[in-house]
Amino acid sequence: MQLEQSTLNTINQWLNGNYDQETKQTIKDLLNKESFTELTDSFYRDLEFGTGGLRGIMGAGSNRINKYTIGTATQGLSNYLNKKYSGEKISVAIAHDSRNNSDYFAKITADVFSANGIQVYFFSALRPTPELSFAIRQLGCKSGVMLTASHNPKEYNGYKAYGSDGGQFTSPDDKMVMEEVASIKSIDEVKFQRVDSLVQLIGEDIDQRYLDEITKLSVSPDAIKNQHDLKIVYSPIHGTGITLVPKALAQFGFTNVTIVDEQSKPDGNFPTVVYPNPEEKEALTLALKKAAEIDADLVLATDPDADRVGIAVKNSDGEFVLLNGNQTGSLLINYMLSAWQKEQKLTGNEFVVSTIVTTPLIKAICDAKGVEYFDTLTGFKWIGKIMTELQGKKTFIAGGEESYGYLVGDLVRDKDAVISCAFIAEMTAFYKDQGSSLYEALVNMYVDYGLYKEDLVSLTKKGKTGAEEIKAMMEQFRSNPPATLGGSEVVTLKDYELKKETDIRSKSSKELDFPKSDVLQFITADGSIISARPSGTEPKIKFYCSVNAPLASLTDFKNTEASLNEKIKKIMEDLQQ
Repeated sequence: MQLEQSTLNTINQWLNGNYDQETKQTIKDLLNKESFTELTDSFYRDLEFGTGGLRGIMGAGSNRINKYTIGTATQGLSNYLNKKYSGEKISVAIAHDSRNNSDYFAKITADVFSANGIQVYFFSALRPTPELSFAIRQLGCKSGVMLTASHNPKEYNGYKAYGSDGGQFTSPDDKMVMEEVASIKSIDEVKFQRVDSLVQLIGEDIDQRYLDEITKLSVSPDAIKNQHDLKIVYSPIHGTGITLVPKALAQFGFTNVTIVDEQSKPDGNFPTVVYPNPEEKEALTLALKKAAEIDADLVLATDPDADRVGIAVKNSDGEFVLLNGNQTGSLLINYMLSAWQKEQKLTGNEFVVSTIVTTPLIKAICDAKGVEYFDTLTGFKWIGKIMTELQGKKTFIAGGEESYGYLVGDLVRDKDAVISCAFIAEMTAFYKDQGSSLYEALVNMYVDYGLYKEDLVSLTKKGKTGAEEIKAMMEQFRSNPPATLGGSEVVTLKDYELKKETDIRSKSSKELDFPKSDVLQFITADGSIISARPSGTEPKIKFYCSVNAPLASLTDFKNTEASLNEKIKKIMEDLQQ
């Protein structure tokens, strides 16, 4: 294998440019070893500053996370802020998670902002992503940055950029920031000289404000008083959740929280798990073991930056089962709407937001309770965008997406595992106070609205060739959509890239009122919804599948569930033929 000329040109820029000697030596060592695959992946492109910021493997190179790619991103963001808010006082907030080098990258980010004359509010130690969103709004910042790669493996890190509303940038500002970053052609354009007087440390004062505001949102304080000793097992999976989740649970009134000791210490190597992802059963192994030991009522586990939470509860046989993101999100929204309904707080002006690949059960719940429901693209920034657009006009109750991210109340503009842990615990206490487990509440919800089952299959395709394979797969689905899936005719094709919805039978089309996104959605005659979407943050293509059937009674649950699981299996087989 030989290096392409464009890749070689970028390598030479780094070898001859204003980069440190350690970086240059790393590149020389790879050249001497003829590690052409690694060099290609490290230099074949600039790490893309996408609509959510940066995410990638740490290391030397233009396609890696390092001091220089972080610095370039921050310089571009600084240029955008100084143009957009010319003549105004500009401030930003910065936080970081427990990943290796996150604190270092946070410092680089602060250096560059301050060098560009921007006031920096810098969290003195690691903090959850949602608290950063809260701080931006509390402190009146124009922007903010979180150094995190969320639940990716330990080799990764990332840079999430936020706007003045505390949400990740959306159109048109996201494109404006991306253009500013892309316009930087030399590392010499990046100002790395920190101005100490413009960097102010923050921490516990924001923590307490945040916790106090969360506590005000509680809807079942009496149930918590009655069930304060609910047995909760919590794991931060070596991440930032340890800083605030136990405090939030305590402030809500829970007195019997057991923390998984082996995973309580922040550690960017994530030594007890393969992936620090609460969507993976393996990541909850230690928490489930502890839960079995103490006969817990609820298991909670958050990812490294504490914006996602996975949960486990006991089923009707007394065995701990993991709930997926669709189940938890539906339960949480059903609980909140029911509580508001009971208190006669629903005025017709409230709303809920979810995404196009999240269970349709949430819409069914909203429709039944007369609450307005909004659908949006995948990614919580789109939920945040709708919240900001409707601020002062309508009341946001809750929202969520299938990838274990939920939000109650409008304190932040991103998914929030701190708030979610508190409300999942409150919800569990509420049902227990009524003589029901959370699992029984789940099945009863299915009896009320229908049994919805979802599954997600991810195919990983790494590196340059992987990206090309994913693109080819999407082109094939777009030009030659399947005629049937799971034995049912495909009747509707939604192409969010072309912003077009097509009725396959009549060949008629109408425009989709969504921003452009590379997502295809197939809807079958029997109401199944199947989506294909390349991940924006990982080298994966994801297939989402949702099927449903009426559930007459609790006794029919297992048979109906088995039937729907079989249907999903057949659909997924059809997709990958």
